[in-house]
Amino acid sequence: MAVSEAAGGSSWAAGRAGPAPGAASGAAPGSGPAPAAAAGPGPCWAAVLACLSLACSYVGSLYVWGSPLPRDHPSVIKRRFTSVLVVSGLSPAFVWLWKELTGVKPDTPLPALLGLRLEGLVPATLLPLLLTMILFLGPLIQLSMDCPWRWLDGVRVAFDPRFWALCLGDVRWLRNQVVAPLTEELVFRACMLPMLVPCTGPGPAVLACPLFFGVAHFHHVIEQLRFRQGSVGSIFMSAAFQFSYTAVFGAYTAFIFLRTGHLAGPVLCHSFCNSMGFPAVGAALEHPRRRALLPCYLLGVLLFLLLLHPLTEPAFFGGAPVCAPHPGAPPACS
Repeated sequence: MAVSEAAGGSSWAAGRAGPAPGAASGAAPGSGPAPAAAAGPGPCWAAVLACLSLACSYVGSLYVWGSPLPRDHPSVIKRRFTSVLVVSGLSPAFVWLWKELTGVKPDTPLPALLGLRLEGLVPATLLPLLLTMILFLGPLIQLSMDCPWRWLDGVRVAFDPRFWALCLGDVRWLRNQVVAPLTEELVFRACMLPMLVPCTGPGPAVLACPLFFGVAHFHHVIEQLRFRQGSVGSIFMSAAFQFSYTAVFGAYTAFIFLRTGHLAGPVLCHSFCNSMGFPAVGAALEHPRRRALLPCYLLGVLLFLLLLHPLTEPAFFGGAPVCAPHPGAPPACS
């Protein structure tokens, strides 16, 4: 994910009031501030603290109810819907407060910084989802091989209102496909990246942002230990694996957010990945038709790598406000 780090924070620094303390008045014309130092230590510390506060608030909201029931119980899910939606609704206030306290004043409105805008919405919705489906080409082919339905039967089900009524009536489906993708992408991508990019530049921000996301998933260990869902060793091994792939996935959706400047793409990619689950590579290796299936896995990965930058070209989406929120500033994520 080669997000260019050139001018990593200069576009934001242009929106601050006055020169940075200690800046040399005799700097060469057009040289611009250094990316890492453009925002200064104050905004960077504030950004890290704000991101930690957001992550703790999000995870903490899941446990305010103190229920003895497991996480998949419908009553637990419904209560967590309430608390996590409240925290997510308040999360843009962290970005606004960070701007006010640090003096970072981009001319871009706050909703646009959070990826909530109409310009380029259609391609920002479709292209990242298409890219993610290409990555999952192997699992999708495997699913079609193992599915007892014919292809046309699946299409009919997808357009049947009764199918969607059943889905919307299932709180676990709503959690996995709607509420979790929407709230997690809003909090961990749309709200954190506008604060991290001015301090680190886009490249390091793509790598740092998922760490908050991955650590936030460690709370599953608490419930697994509490309900004795395996040995202590297996639970922590599972948690380490989950941290690894959620961090990689978080870096991917952070990349998508910076390249498109939209929240819709990361949310749909998140929902799609939740529905697919982690690719069953072990099952593919033992599949009766593995000679046809395994090349599809490899082809999907190769096409994904080839199309990663072309399908996320910022010009398709009207630019990315997070990368160049100040008029006339060069984009930092191209």
